[in-house]
Amino acid sequence: MPYALITGASRGIGRALAHELAQRGYSLLLTARSQDQLAQVATELGQQYQVEARVLALDLAEAGAATRLAEWARAQTPELAVLVNNAGYGLWGRFEDLPLAAQQNMLQLNMLLPVELTHQLLPLLRQQPKAYILNIASTAAYQAVPTLTLYAASKAFLLTFSRGLRYELRESPVSVTCLSPGATTTDFADRAGMSAGLQEVSAKLSMTPAQVAKFGVTALLAGEAEVIPGALNKVSAKLTSLVPKSLTEKIAANIYEKHLK
Repeated sequence: MPYALITGASRGIGRALAHELAQRGYSLLLTARSQDQLAQVATELGQQYQVEARVLALDLAEAGAATRLAEWARAQTPELAVLVNNAGYGLWGRFEDLPLAAQQNMLQLNMLLPVELTHQLLPLLRQQPKAYILNIASTAAYQAVPTLTLYAASKAFLLTFSRGLRYELRESPVSVTCLSPGATTTDFADRAGMSAGLQEVSAKLSMTPAQVAKFGVTALLAGEAEVIPGALNKVSAKLTSLVPKSLTEKIAANIYEKHLK
């Protein structure tokens, strides 16, 4: 039975992706920081879909985490067919006001972890008849977002990395897809430190993690390069390529900056 490895699998989009892949017959390798939450997800998957789910509690931002995770995954199964680089978070605020160490931690998780993990697991993925990599970016990847400056930049990196790697692997069994959701009902806004007012605005436009996961896995298995869930998100991303960058940056700043204290 093929396995899928999902980072940040204990809640939100990662948890929903685990359910979506389990529905389609994949056994799961799940990792995140919380052992208790991972165990709960694994129990859910086993009971609902009769698939195997194994877990590894790990702080993925720590040095050496990618190597430890890759070694664990290789030890669990020779049939790893899906790698989902989902772990990540944002920080809201002006670049100069946010602690540098916190921003570096975010960049490690959002950018370097997917790069390191993909590099280490590609040899195993190449051994499968068909394999997939799903990188979770954001609609923020399509423009600069003042007060989410480094978060947007990290997701733009992940989108570009995905497309470049996809082309390099075009004659291999491995397909690469980038999923770029918009606002989603997760704890992203809380962890990012967004104000209550900004969270209320975001909530009105949010999709559920299950909706996002269905879009993502469907596109992944269809071999698509990119997927943006939701008509409004698609239109928004398209418009950023048609209007001057200074205008999209001003619009984003008007949304986010006015909620700063």
